[in-house]
Amino acid sequence: MSDQQQLIELLKELENLPIVSAKALAKLKKKYPKSDGNLFKKSDLVMGYRKLAGKYGLKSFDPTLVKQITKRPVRTQSGVTPVTVLTKPFPCPGKCIFCPSDVRMPKSYLSDEPGAQRAERNWFDPYLQTYNRLLAYSQMGHNINKIEIIILGGTWSYYEQEYQIWFIERCFAALNEFSRIDNRDQVLKHYNQVSDKLVRMNKFSLTDRPAENKLKVKSFELKGSKLNKTYNQTISELYVAPEKKLGLNQFQTATWEELLAQQQINETAAVRCVGLVVETRPDNISEAEVLRMRKLGTTKAQIGVQSLQDEVLELNHRGHDVQATRKAFALLRQAGFKIHVHWMANLYGSNVEADQQDYLQLFSDLDFKPDELKVYPCSLISSAQLMAYYERGEWRPYSEAELLDVITFALKNTPQYCRLTRIIRDISSDDIVVGNKKTNFRQIATDVLNKAGEQSHDIRAREIRNTSFELRDTRLVELEYETSVSREMFLQFLAGDKLLAFLRLSLPLKDSFIDELAGCAMIREIHVYGPAQNIGSRVKGQGDRAQHLGFGTRLIERAKELARENKFKKLAVISSVGTREYYRKRGFIDMQLYQVAEL
Repeated sequence: MSDQQQLIELLKELENLPIVSAKALAKLKKKYPKSDGNLFKKSDLVMGYRKLAGKYGLKSFDPTLVKQITKRPVRTQSGVTPVTVLTKPFPCPGKCIFCPSDVRMPKSYLSDEPGAQRAERNWFDPYLQTYNRLLAYSQMGHNINKIEIIILGGTWSYYEQEYQIWFIERCFAALNEFSRIDNRDQVLKHYNQVSDKLVRMNKFSLTDRPAENKLKVKSFELKGSKLNKTYNQTISELYVAPEKKLGLNQFQTATWEELLAQQQINETAAVRCVGLVVETRPDNISEAEVLRMRKLGTTKAQIGVQSLQDEVLELNHRGHDVQATRKAFALLRQAGFKIHVHWMANLYGSNVEADQQDYLQLFSDLDFKPDELKVYPCSLISSAQLMAYYERGEWRPYSEAELLDVITFALKNTPQYCRLTRIIRDISSDDIVVGNKKTNFRQIATDVLNKAGEQSHDIRAREIRNTSFELRDTRLVELEYETSVSREMFLQFLAGDKLLAFLRLSLPLKDSFIDELAGCAMIREIHVYGPAQNIGSRVKGQGDRAQHLGFGTRLIERAKELARENKFKKLAVISSVGTREYYRKRGFIDMQLYQVAEL
């Protein structure tokens, strides 16, 4: 049978199932494969169903079936749809011994990681990455009105300013043009023209799959390889020099005016950016860098803290000390940024007990107290300098029992105001030489806690997701904690022990270095949970979804009350481009970098 006939038969069986379980779906996909032997993806099923419903013996289109096919939309259950894009391979200021050196990728990333694979297929181009990710989400039936752009790859602050402006401007262009204009072919045309020249320069060869339109680094094998040159030397030779010679760097540039134009369009676009995240190092954070990040539209910074032990940082050649991290936290918090930390266990020179004490310090030391956290136990990758330490017997990965001690300790000791975004990095087991290869270690640790009658109280563990609740049973709970530069108020709406919405209010202890924030309390984040909904939509009834039930407005009103009580004359918000309209309707006035309401 043809692929369409196979798909029709598969859909017919799906229509007759009372409940589409993951097991039943997997069984049917194997029963009705494509003609080439590959299985239909969920996106194939959704697109095919939208096209074929009501024809060829299929029933009329039923949106419930689409939801069952695409159920468990974990990525969009937090109320916002994340779009992760990677910057191009570029020299890195760090020399960390644990960091892999895959010259096909920006520093610290591996070509086997899902996000890295998507980036490489799209030439690391921000427009192509953003547009194609939006397309994949929409084909799967996810809501894409509210997007958080997450820019990963190396050290963002180390890239040239013109590239930074262009990268973000192109992300916004993709959001603004999605479903209206499709300029992907025009973008690809430019890369195709350059690819022939790169091949002739003998640095690259074409892949065996020309349909992917990709180049590969010539004569480079990642696994077990020993580069004769450093990562930065190789990247400069393979990418930076050819780009300048061919003028690709001139293509990858934009002006502040061009970025501002796209941002203004996005304020009322159908697909809006409600959060913009960049990834950088603590020692790259300065007053000037914070101001530039804010001008770009950034609302959250991911920073690689890795350890709070100076000796460990030095042994791992991190290139900065703990004092640099303290300074970065202070500057970012004064500017209102959400602070998303990367922290690593099992680093060279540390141990289980030291890691546990390090973790406690993250939340006991007034200079830190992050809003979000990724816990990344060190994985041994063959291209990392750490490989030599392992071969000499100077470092070893934690046993499963030791790793479990660290992870369960982290889960138990994360406060309510922090979100444990990820535990264990999504690295292919083929790339890990030795040590933990289980990507579901968070679940393993959670099960251990539950059996012991304990649980995590971090944000992610308490999100409402698809759980039903009665509006009359909700309550506002306020949690206060201190930092070295502010009093922080974490305002949260709860239904039982489930988190519906929260607001981070910062009450500065002194004026910020940013003039327009003088005399201001600061809303650093508002988040309402539940599956992502359309902008401006309303949910009827008592509700089984937290979005659009007025929690955000009520949190803002309470934040204004608290700011007045603490003698602040103004309340500022570090709004994203796509949320400016929302705040304008609630009394906030546009400044240059923030929106401010008079109290």
